[in-house]
Amino acid sequence: MTITPHVVVRGAASAAQWYCKVFGAVERGRVPATAGTYMSIELWFGDASIRLADEFPAMQVLSPASVGGTSITLQIAVDDVDATWQRAVAAGAHSVQAPADAFWGDRHAIVVDPFGHRWGLAKHLRDVPHDDVVRAAAALFAGAPS
Repeated sequence: MTITPHVVVRGAASAAQWYCKVFGAVERGRVPATAGTYMSIELWFGDASIRLADEFPAMQVLSPASVGGTSITLQIAVDDVDATWQRAVAAGAHSVQAPADAFWGDRHAIVVDPFGHRWGLAKHLRDVPHDDVVRAAAALFAGAPS
């Protein structure tokens, strides 16, 4: 079984180009809808895929720009978090979290792309015992507002 996210954006063709340039995605096919819009653009990130779609408000297919943000983060494993983060920011992404070594053992950063989607950029650096991750997460969230 696999799961394939369908990511809705304003301007699927532009988003596909951005994801290929910044994250190294490979486009494998398009299904046009109306003139200049797409029902689906298939992108592959290594061995994982997503489908991009344009907004279709009459069908309640809406992007983060229309709904005021997104409730998900798409996590992508990259070879170089710092270089990918720099490339994303230079190409118009908003940095939410600059690259840093995380307590769970990854080099990690977060950006929001120009289309409103949030991306975690990660490279695994070291294995951390699960109990240590649980303790560090509890300490981090103990002071966080709920």
